[in-house]
Amino acid sequence: MLKLFFAGTATYVGYQFFPYMGDTLIQQSVSLLHVKDPLFKRIGASRLSRFAIDDERRMKVVELGGAQELLHMLGAAKDDKTRKEALKALAALSKSGTQNASGFFNSSFAADEAANFLGSKGALSIVKSTPDSSEDTDISTYKSNILKKLDDKDLAVSSS
Repeated sequence: MLKLFFAGTATYVGYQFFPYMGDTLIQQSVSLLHVKDPLFKRIGASRLSRFAIDDERRMKVVELGGAQELLHMLGAAKDDKTRKEALKALAALSKSGTQNASGFFNSSFAADEAANFLGSKGALSIVKSTPDSSEDTDISTYKSNILKKLDDKDLAVSSS
């Protein structure tokens, strides 16, 4: 009887804590992008950039509206820290692929889909209009990576 009680308690506690991992945590991070406070937006963008490590998670972020919210965040950003986190997350979503064991890069379908989504939502004009920072060179790096990826997608679409 004691073992059954312990198993039930462990199941209940696990159910209460583990929803904060995985998809639910991605949803919460996207929800943070809706808040008006720039600090919470930066926290949400930082989380999304860490989650965008594989194709499945990148697509989940795009499906939940995270890419669109990051574009809104970038367009409305008034400080360099917020711009940097938004650009970092957008760069993570549009990464070109993953490195396999032989050292070659595999083309990533989800990254291509994320880049296509960003291209269709006018990300190119938003990213281009983002001012560079004289204090933080990471902004220019993330910005150029995103622009290169979107330009590559544009060239691939126009040549097809």
